Amino acid sequence: MCAKKAEAATLHLQAPAKLNLYLAVTGRRPDGYHDVVSLMACVGLHDSLHVDLGARGLWVASNAAEVPNDESNLALRAARLFFEAAGRPADAAIRIDKRIPVGAGLGGGSSDAASVLTGLNRYFGEPLSQATLAQLGLTLGADVPFFIQGRPALATGIGERLAPFGKLAPANVVIVFPAVQVSTAEVYGRLNLRLTTCGKKPKVFASKSRAFDAARHLCNDLEPVAAGLQPVILEAKEALLSLGANGASMTGSGSAVFGLFKDPAAAAYARNHLPKRRGWRYFLTHLVL
Repeated sequence: MCAKKAEAATLHLQAPAKLNLYLAVTGRRPDGYHDVVSLMACVGLHDSLHVDLGARGLWVASNAAEVPNDESNLALRAARLFFEAAGRPADAAIRIDKRIPVGAGLGGGSSDAASVLTGLNRYFGEPLSQATLAQLGLTLGADVPFFIQGRPALATGIGERLAPFGKLAPANVVIVFPAVQVSTAEVYGRLNLRLTTCGKKPKVFASKSRAFDAARHLCNDLEPVAAGLQPVILEAKEALLSLGANGASMTGSGSAVFGLFKDPAAAAYARNHLPKRRGWRYFLTHLVL
């Protein structure tokens, strides 16, 4: 994980958000999933999880009403998977203090799940290998193995094949969540693979000799589809660019948009001068390299 710690019988874990700095959809599989090429990195924005191992039974609660407390909660399912695989009683009370917006494309649910898997595994003496954790995580979501690895990576397949990516420069990040959600299934369902463009861009950043350049390489094939459903996505992107971002893009299937800034003062200025819209949320953070 990008950041985490454990102590005594309560685990205090941090589950970071992620950005898709590049997301090309390259094809559709017979099972309905899509093949992608995506450059992903964690950021400093995170959820906080507290796992009480002195509890009886397994349950989850959150400070956010939109986070489910039943078996659809990925953190709860991750804990159950770990206890089953490790042959231990499923006893834990999970509290999620939510900061990552739900339905934003920032991977909060997947990160919570990965945090629980890696946190429990570390506490109990690492009974499961990293490969096993990744296999368990993949049953929960395609992004979970990335969060288990916790480093910038170029992801292929449905996102589960990861190659470490060490050519990202430090960057300050401003994230805008424009108070709308888009359905991932609907975005992919409306995607016309003949009209995707990211895969046609020269991916020189994937070579060993060139670094990622935000101005040239930020791209997301899902952005035009999501923005067609929610035009405020483009409004947020244009606002970031007008305030001096080196590049801006939507992350995941939306609806959050981010801008990258080399200068922390410029990022702070942009954060403070973004348009004030009802319900919009703004985050000033950084890439975790």
